[in-house]
Amino acid sequence: MAQRRGGIHVRIDGIARLRQRLEELEPQIIEALQKAVKESAEAVQGETERTVPVDHSGRDTHHLKDHVDIRYDENGLAAEVGWFDRESYYARFVEHGTRSIPPQPSLGPALELERTRYVRRLTEEVRAVLR
Repeated sequence: MAQRRGGIHVRIDGIARLRQRLEELEPQIIEALQKAVKESAEAVQGETERTVPVDHSGRDTHHLKDHVDIRYDENGLAAEVGWFDRESYYARFVEHGTRSIPPQPSLGPALELERTRYVRRLTEEVRAVLR
């Protein structure tokens, strides 16, 4: 620690080395984040499939359950989970309800269930790379 007129200051060396090390780790950190995103997206998908209401009337044989899908962005650092096919248009009515049908949500609760796990997954994956 050095003292000068007007205050105290410290000098921290090693920023160049730290920057170089972070650049070396960048691909590994991105892979770790992609892994955490994938695991969480699959967890939301699985919980949604498990809890989505199934119409036993004979009209619909597990269509929503069988069509929960995941879409990843181009770098795999974000994912969307839900129903993307035209035949699943009514998923929004099941999830949110209508004037005459009460909501039977499955996607929203699955996301909420995974929310705290997602933060833990990200943290664990990044820590593993930094060790």
